[in-house]
Amino acid sequence: MAEIGAKARKAATALAQASTKQKDAALLAAAMCVRANVDDILAANADDVAGAVKNGLAPSMIDRLTLDTKRVEAIAKALEEIAALTDPVGSLITEWDRPNGLHIERVRVPLGVIGIIYESRPNVTADAGALCLKAGNAAVLRGGSEASRSNKAIHDSLVEGILASNLPEASIQLVPTTDRGAVGEMLKGLSGNLDVIVPRGGKSLVARVQEEARVPVFAHLEGVCHVYVDGEADLDMARNIVLNAKLRRTGICGAAETLLVDEACAATHLQPLVAALIAEGCEVRGDEAVQKTDPKVKPATEEDWYTEYLDAI
Repeated sequence: MAEIGAKARKAATALAQASTKQKDAALLAAAMCVRANVDDILAANADDVAGAVKNGLAPSMIDRLTLDTKRVEAIAKALEEIAALTDPVGSLITEWDRPNGLHIERVRVPLGVIGIIYESRPNVTADAGALCLKAGNAAVLRGGSEASRSNKAIHDSLVEGILASNLPEASIQLVPTTDRGAVGEMLKGLSGNLDVIVPRGGKSLVARVQEEARVPVFAHLEGVCHVYVDGEADLDMARNIVLNAKLRRTGICGAAETLLVDEACAATHLQPLVAALIAEGCEVRGDEAVQKTDPKVKPATEEDWYTEYLDAI
């Protein structure tokens, strides 16, 4: 881990000075490699999924873990989309003049080395690594043990793209062990070589990182996402949005968990929205007003308003 940190620091120096053209070329080459290596990525993922099923991983976690041809193509497209973003490095945020004539500018610069600790979703390997590289930062990635084979297969494609563009191989590093001690070393800062840590996962992971990290942390909480239907909302549009937000993929942190309907349109919108969810196999729990719309609605407890279901609830 100390060696990974030292290599990342050296790579960060080179990335901070890399041109936009060079960084974009690396990401576009990585996207091509992901497509070329799709069979290897899917084979590695199949092994991970089989292990997760054997170990009794929750269905929502298995869904996040599972890749297919369409999801691998989405990974490649995401790399291309990141390449197409405006390079933030060197961009002017604001400027002003002081009374003494001093002109001051606030300019975006890379952070340095970013450590990312995440669970289950192998696409994060590509997304996180690519976003760091685009912004001129070196990345140290530590994925969950349940996705170790998938993460390595995707990381191999990223490295191919990086090398094709003459950037340092250590620009995006994947921690090569599932030993939890590696996470502890990252939280300590890798001998001063880690500038910030980003945890992406469950509440327990985020809590551990916030409690133990000796470097700055960009943290988040659960994905208890709300959809609000305004009093003047079109019913058909609202129905489509609610169903998509909740049921497109229930196992992701971006899935809706709570529906709020404006009292101004409750008489016309509430019952059809509840009925649509139930018709699609979604369990609905609600307050008294919602329970009156359909006998299948279950009473919501106080805890329900704070729960990330990751399921059709």
